[in-house]
Amino acid sequence: MSDKDNSAQFHSWRPHPWHGLDPGPNPPVEVRAYIEITPFDHVKYEVDKESGYTIVDRPQRTSAAPPALYGFIPQTYCDEQVRLLTPGAKRADRDPLDICVLSERQITRGDILLNTRVIGGIQMIDGGEADDKIIAVLRNDYIWSEAQDIKDLPEVLIQRLQHYFSTYKMGPNMTSGVQITDIYGRDQAAKVVTAAIQDYQDVFGASHRAWEQLEERMRPGRQGGHDSD
Repeated sequence: MSDKDNSAQFHSWRPHPWHGLDPGPNPPVEVRAYIEITPFDHVKYEVDKESGYTIVDRPQRTSAAPPALYGFIPQTYCDEQVRLLTPGAKRADRDPLDICVLSERQITRGDILLNTRVIGGIQMIDGGEADDKIIAVLRNDYIWSEAQDIKDLPEVLIQRLQHYFSTYKMGPNMTSGVQITDIYGRDQAAKVVTAAIQDYQDVFGASHRAWEQLEERMRPGRQGGHDSD
């Protein structure tokens, strides 16, 4: 089953975290983040594209833990528009756009939604594929919400993020095939988010709108819907 087919495999009572939620209140700067992994996880969790539930992808081989909350922006997709923003990439990874979220308070569970503000990103090529990591702050955080751009973050934090993403796919031969080619600020990050939203619409837009219209027609009391006796 293709990704496009999977876009219709969610239920109205439990919206699919990728297809059933909008990207946020004011994209590309203010976006939602669906969190899959916390800084306390040494297992890589990810959303199953068909069911929308969180599954175990793999245990982490190295001892490094993610230095930020990690997940994706709903209704984004990394395809041709994202690839065009990544010099040297042969294609994009055809996944939702990844996002790292900084929070001063410890958030120890995944499978949650956060309202965030985008401040920058990491341009990464993984096996020839564009695989950007957007960096954002929790919108109402008492400490990090003061940051407006990636230059407002401590340099050591950026280094930790770079180190994690350079090693989190490390294999038995202790190589990862990952290249970090740029660290960019808010303006470029906004372009990447916009491109990923456009890629989503290009690939899933028609089927997603058709599913929304079907759900609307099936609601009780609507003409053409089903009412219980």
